[in-house]
Amino acid sequence: MHTRRLGRTGPEVSELGLGAMGMSDMYGPADETESIATIHAAIDSGVTLIDTGDFYGMGHNEMLIGRALRDRTRDDLVISVKFGAQRSPAGEWVGYDASPNAVKTALSYTLRRLGTDHIDIYRPARLDPDVPIEDTVGAIAEMVQAGYVRHVGLSEVGADTIRRAAAVHPIADLQIEYSLLTRSVEDTILPTLRELGIGLTAYGVLSRGLLSGHWSADRPNAATDFRSRSPRFQGDNLTRNLELVDALREIADRKAVSVAQVAIAWVLSRGEDIVPLVGARRRDRLVESAGALSVELSEEDLGMIEKAVPVDAVAGERYDAHQMRTLDSER
Repeated sequence: MHTRRLGRTGPEVSELGLGAMGMSDMYGPADETESIATIHAAIDSGVTLIDTGDFYGMGHNEMLIGRALRDRTRDDLVISVKFGAQRSPAGEWVGYDASPNAVKTALSYTLRRLGTDHIDIYRPARLDPDVPIEDTVGAIAEMVQAGYVRHVGLSEVGADTIRRAAAVHPIADLQIEYSLLTRSVEDTILPTLRELGIGLTAYGVLSRGLLSGHWSADRPNAATDFRSRSPRFQGDNLTRNLELVDALREIADRKAVSVAQVAIAWVLSRGEDIVPLVGARRRDRLVESAGALSVELSEEDLGMIEKAVPVDAVAGERYDAHQMRTLDSER
């Protein structure tokens, strides 16, 4: 597996990263044994970037990763952690806190759960509307100076916030949703990142499974599955979006690869400063995703993909109305 550097100041990582959220939360039940086996398989295949959040399963995801890494060499890996989201024991979202004291407290628990003495990239999951980004980044910068954090990252913030954050401390990367079905980042955010020398780690590259090639209109969703409430998976929106997937499938079939592999390869083609995160929860899905690294997209292929899935062709927002209002990146 080749590597890519996250911005001018960030670490060198594998060209695909593993997003571990689904192993603990958001997509219904997951098998812990298979999750750990998938993490091991990812590392064995050359994946060095593992992404998590302290609120994924209210700490479960970090503890899961900690167990998976006990027999692995820590310094060979880059662990990225998001923080700030507040949740009740029932899993409800009850607020957000990225104040300086909360930064340091959350980091303390994260280090303990992961069983490590440092986090490679530490980032607020969202912009706290009550705390200036300068204060949040400043607190993380203090943790960099103290040796508990290696790099500062951001997540789901807009161009103005990125500039303000970068004025306080070098930013390694912005984590944000980016796929064939979610391309608003291309307007002002991606140009700003490139101007400032900041990398991009792209989550949702398969649009929560829509672009996996395995989704169907009659697939049942568990009550705990995010997609049971996601606008893109509802009614006529889902029908329209699956038509886009079918158009993409025709291109994949011509190249004798899967829909998921074409979708991931497209994100990879957007630039060497972009690292896709694949949310595989099983080894077979990991193997399929890794196959995207061997997919070569010609200019003709890219043109056909753009025609099959035009910009803004997706039906429905990527989150419900309440969550969309929390995204600084969408303002």
